[in-house]
Amino acid sequence: MEALDQHTIVFTGLKDGVHDFDFVLGDDFFAATGVEEYRGGRVKAHVTLDKSTHLLVTNIHVDGEVDMLCDHCNGPMRQPVKGEQRQIFKLTEESETDDDELVSVDPNASTINLTHYLFECISLHLPIRHVHPPGQCDPEVDQALAKIQVEHEPVPDPRWDALKGLQNKTT
Repeated sequence: MEALDQHTIVFTGLKDGVHDFDFVLGDDFFAATGVEEYRGGRVKAHVTLDKSTHLLVTNIHVDGEVDMLCDHCNGPMRQPVKGEQRQIFKLTEESETDDDELVSVDPNASTINLTHYLFECISLHLPIRHVHPPGQCDPEVDQALAKIQVEHEPVPDPRWDALKGLQNKTT
């Protein structure tokens, strides 16, 4: 995902301590993600940045709705999303870290861009399956699916019966 300028925080002028930032992620943000299943949405993001000499610790809180298609009826729906994520930026010349939560930033840098981390926070807090609440799917699709759905009783595996027989002999 391409970094969007509106999600850039200039930290060089900030004093050490806690600072708050708010972002509203709308249709332009979701279009920039390049993810086809995201049709748009409106998500509020609150970022708390705790600045110290060598670390920038961000706590990202997202709350809102993402427009997408229902996995059951393929109709449009608004999927609620709410969650938080911590991201730590370390001002260092080392580029490799083993921790997913820790990102190395050049000590001469003056800004961090949070576009990718906002996207990541939203994506990680969306459910895997996107479906309407019960009774809100397209009734025509529900009827069509009911016609082709096959009801069957599971056939027990005969090997289990043989094992049960062995168990009964030992007791």
